[in-house]
Amino acid sequence: MVTRGALAVLLVLVLIFLSVWAGQRKLIYFPDRAAPPAPASGREITLRTADGLRLVAWLLPPRSGTPDKRLSVLVLHGNAGSRAGRESLAAALTAQGLTVLLLDYRGYGGNPGSPSEAGLAQDADAAHAYLAGLGQPILYFGESLGAAVATALATRHPPAALLLRSPFTDLPAAAAAHYPFLPVGLLLRDRYPVQSLISRVTVPTAVVYGTADQVVPAEQSRAVADAAADLVRLEVVDGADHNDRVLAEGSPVIATVTALVDEIDRRA
Repeated sequence: MVTRGALAVLLVLVLIFLSVWAGQRKLIYFPDRAAPPAPASGREITLRTADGLRLVAWLLPPRSGTPDKRLSVLVLHGNAGSRAGRESLAAALTAQGLTVLLLDYRGYGGNPGSPSEAGLAQDADAAHAYLAGLGQPILYFGESLGAAVATALATRHPPAALLLRSPFTDLPAAAAAHYPFLPVGLLLRDRYPVQSLISRVTVPTAVVYGTADQVVPAEQSRAVADAAADLVRLEVVDGADHNDRVLAEGSPVIATVTALVDEIDRRA
């Protein structure tokens, strides 16, 4: 009876692990799949990925009447929502004289495909290729999971500067903070190793995070900052949680972008 009971428990555990393995990406990616209406300013563009997908993104020019700084910002958003939820961030950036590309990954914002680490890397490569064709420096802006996408992109295509908002050290560590009862290090297919990659990124880098982050532990964001090869600014927002507006588009974020733009100009 003991043996049968042990086998039953083992079978249940195996079934749980298989279920987590098969459905894990539903616990990682939370896309708004609806195609949002065209932006109030700017235009829709189509990006073509290496594996043949056509992704719709938004390209927003510097705000009318604002001096054009001749610098593009590639916004790589987090694991939830779509580009529509970042339009106010883009508006704050274009008010600084910057061109902004709001990328939606595969499976997000009406785009085809299903998200994965490899897939998002191809989506980011397609966005970079488009902006590179504009012939001006590019600043990567990655939020949360998008910070991982931006960091990996920076190792393949170094930008003029890199801003990471609320980055985790790697996905298993971030997942373990929420699912301590699961062996996530063994189960996860997508890894996003931010901390181990950031030391290879030798461009001006900034990190922004909140001390009350309930999604990505603040100590993980700080560890990423400590590992950065060329950290020029660390912006710690006291009492801010992961999705607070102050971190999404507030003055600490915009001031950090401005500081990076100034650093790009200084090193030019």
